Amino acid sequence: MCAAEGVQDGTLKTGVAGLKIARRPEPSALEAMVYEPLVCFVVQGAKDTGTKGGSVRASAGRLLVVSHDIPIVSKIVEATAARPYLALILPLDLSVLRGLEEEIGGAGGGAGAVSRALSLHEADAPLREAFGRLLELVERPGEAAVLGPLVQKEIHYRLLSSPQGATLRALLQTDGHAGRIGQVIAHLRAHVADPLATEELARLAGMSRSSFHEHFRTVTATTPLQYQKELRLLQARERLQAGGQSVSAVAFEVGYESPTQFSREYARKFGASPRHDLRA
Repeated sequence: MCAAEGVQDGTLKTGVAGLKIARRPEPSALEAMVYEPLVCFVVQGAKDTGTKGGSVRASAGRLLVVSHDIPIVSKIVEATAARPYLALILPLDLSVLRGLEEEIGGAGGGAGAVSRALSLHEADAPLREAFGRLLELVERPGEAAVLGPLVQKEIHYRLLSSPQGATLRALLQTDGHAGRIGQVIAHLRAHVADPLATEELARLAGMSRSSFHEHFRTVTATTPLQYQKELRLLQARERLQAGGQSVSAVAFEVGYESPTQFSREYARKFGASPRHDLRA
């Protein structure tokens, strides 16, 4: 996949089916962000990615699959100027997955229990080849508009038909546990500053309180309260780095009642005070 090697350092949005190319010439510090549903194919190097439930190392030839919106911490652990970290990142399109599920029904793979939102898998030859063809289209924009969606659909099909298909299929079932937890996660992201009402979230999921906590932790590897805290801190960091607001204003906007508590939890998570990240 030599086309990826010509990318400058950082993350490039290609304009082909949502594909991004990530390139880093050296190991990185820990980075924290919210990952939306995606698949990341590591071409070269390695990256540690984790949640409260632990971390996985995605090395060359492996696929990192994220099925739900979850707070993630990650760092590049294998990269040099001669052999930089290279990865292809493709958003998971739920409408494409639903269409494929209707087409293939039970013909795909992946029956079984719902797994966590973050999982790691070996990329088989058909998936590697499909990613290679999608990458080639970056240099052929005339063909990309027509062929890009077709290759994107093929990648989604192969994911559904693979061992990780169980998690994706469960996500598509809005009346299933994973689908209902997905609805709760969307609600939490849309109302990040609101006080956490566990009973309301359990009702939204159509579960008892104990069942809701169990399934939420199964998917996200954390509790609803900790998930909300992670969202608030990550959103606060983005606002501070964007500039134009005081630390106190940002704290109140993301739902904290006490700027002192906000500063304490922020420093605990990011290793620096909010003022350190405040952009003038």
